[in-house]
Amino acid sequence: MRAEISIVIPTLNAEKELPGCLETLMEGLAAGLIRELVVSDGGSKDATVQVAEAAGARVVTGPASRGGQLQQGCTEARGNWLLVLHADTQLAAGWSSVVAQHLEWGQGRPAYFRLRFRATGLMPVLVAAWANLRARVFGLPFGDQGLLIRRCDYEAAGGYPDQPLMEDVALVRRLNGLVALQSDALTSAKRYQQQGWLRRGTRNLWLQLRYLTGERPDTLARSYERERGD
Repeated sequence: MRAEISIVIPTLNAEKELPGCLETLMEGLAAGLIRELVVSDGGSKDATVQVAEAAGARVVTGPASRGGQLQQGCTEARGNWLLVLHADTQLAAGWSSVVAQHLEWGQGRPAYFRLRFRATGLMPVLVAAWANLRARVFGLPFGDQGLLIRRCDYEAAGGYPDQPLMEDVALVRRLNGLVALQSDALTSAKRYQQQGWLRRGTRNLWLQLRYLTGERPDTLARSYERERGD
């Protein structure tokens, strides 16, 4: 199969998480799926950029705003398909054959991965189950589930808005025909483990509801930062 996909990863001080993410992409490179890797960095103070460049990524830089970084990274990408991932997400083994099948038989529909946390216990299972239910029933997969989308559909939907929070929700609400890939995105549980699963889960849900009922992303971002620092 001809390499169709541009991988786009937004980063900010991600030197510890990025190598694991990049390692799981190697099978897609071996399968001939990946055309390029674009890392959109928001001004990292650690070795994130060096890690990305050592992996052969094309690095673009700009202000630290995930929406703005994703917008810039997707604009720079040249593939017919975009696969947007977070730096702390690792794709499960076998993902490349699932994606290859989707490119061939998925009728061009945008797609996302099932969420799973890299943690054990009941709470990681429950939080991931809620995220997967939300994605399937309400059509709202979030950024930690990845997004596989044709460039033409991305552009027709207006792309990622340059906003500090909920940029993923803003985009997927404008997409039609989202489907779940039969493969997992394994994401870091670090923040849940630091803040408590119930506490962080409740905060996230409250932020989501406020956004969906019309509150401004910059207001939510200030609230989010205050709560992270308390």
